[in-house]
Parts: sequence; structure tokens; C-alpha cells
Amino acid sequence: MSNNDRARPVRELDLERYRARYGLTAVVMSNLAIVGVAVFGVWQLHGNDAVSVGVLTAAFTAVSGTTTAYLGIKAVSNTARAMAQPQAPAPGAVPGPAATSEAAATSGKVPGTAATPAAVPAPAASSDAAREQPQPQE
Repeated sequence: MSNNDRARPVRELDLERYRARYGLTAVVMSNLAIVGVAVFGVWQLHGNDAVSVGVLTAAFTAVSGTTTAYLGIKAVSNTARAMAQPQAPAPGAVPGPAATSEAAATSGKVPGTAATPAAVPAPAASSDAAREQPQPQE
């Protein structure tokens, strides 16, 4: 690796690859360590069935818990990252007819329409206000 490679800033995609690679490596290595300790424990018990089942059950629980936690955190992280990024239209994508006509209508570029602000509805008359108004005399 040359000095130019070290001076280059790490891009976001490269950083994500490093995180995924080393996170998965840590999970696999911890799972292997758990399996190794379980095998050693069963070997030291000389085939005692009741205790071996307990050791193997605990090892399975630890491996599945570690792996599930890693995959769950990774999935949530990827989802949050995808939601935080702005959605850019695909290159060469043409906006749909609804988006085009709505944008044109609000900009005043469609003949016969003008760019006017939305009308604000008048407040509804309350029953107290109706009683306070004078009644016409007959």
C-alpha cells in the first residue's frame, strides 16, 4: 500500500464494507469460541448426558443470540440509513403525469390556471354567535 492510498479519504461505501466485514468476522469468531468451549466442556464431562445437554443447550442459545443480535442491529442500521438518505430520482426517469400536471398547475404554466394560494376556509359560526346577532323585525 502506497502513501497515496493511505492519504485518500475513506468513502462511505468503503466504510460500510469495512463495518460489515469486521462485524461479521467478530460474530463468527465469537461463535467459534463458544462452540470450542462447549466441545471442550462436553469432552471433559466424559459423556455425562444430563450435563452435556445443558452445556450444548447453553452454547446453542449463546450462538443463536449473538448471531440474531448482529443481524437485527445490522438490518435496523441499514433501514435507518436508507430512510435518512434523500430519495433521488433514477437517472433518465420521467416524472409521472400526476406530478407533472400538479407542478404545472401550481406554477401557473398551464393555460387557464394561475398560481394562487390555497383558499383559507372561513371559521364556522358558533351557536353563541348566532344567538347574539339581532333578529330582523317583522
